[in-house]
Amino acid sequence: MTKKISYYIFNIVTAFAVTMFFSCKNNFKEVQQIGVLQNEPIGVAENMNLKYTDSGRLKANLLSPKMLDFSNRGFSYNEFPDGVILNLYDELNKKSIIVADYAIVYNGTDLIDLRGNVRITTETKDTIFAQQLFYDQKRDWVFSNKPVKYVSPTKVVTGNAFDSNRDFTSYGISEVTSTVYLEEDTSQ
Repeated sequence: MTKKISYYIFNIVTAFAVTMFFSCKNNFKEVQQIGVLQNEPIGVAENMNLKYTDSGRLKANLLSPKMLDFSNRGFSYNEFPDGVILNLYDELNKKSIIVADYAIVYNGTDLIDLRGNVRITTETKDTIFAQQLFYDQKRDWVFSNKPVKYVSPTKVVTGNAFDSNRDFTSYGISEVTSTVYLEEDTSQ
């Protein structure tokens, strides 16, 4: 009789162990995320000075007091909550400067989304103002579908969209809402 009870207990323990074995799943990625909150960055950098070169030539320089690294996300990105200064250099090493209060760099698309008091100052001292602007690093293209204001030494143009090459030598303002020509200073 005790042999029979031992046999039943052995079968029950075996069935339980097999059930537990087959119910386990490989959740290594979930284990890696323990302690990392879903909405928290995987890293934080301060006083960023990132330089982008191509064929040994400096093409861009991104400066920011703080960067949050969200490369742990499915669509990874870096966030610059305290603003950025983006210096763009042309073939002759002339510099255009883009300043924004906030920025996001989407790693998969190489697109930089600049927001809040965006200002571009070109080598020729032309200035573009916008609330949002995008810089496509792959295509070397700057664009916005939000209202913009372009100020040059001779005129002020406002419009509802803007696009330009990275050197700002070829640009366009769409849906122009106003153009004001400035008088030249003839007193010199």
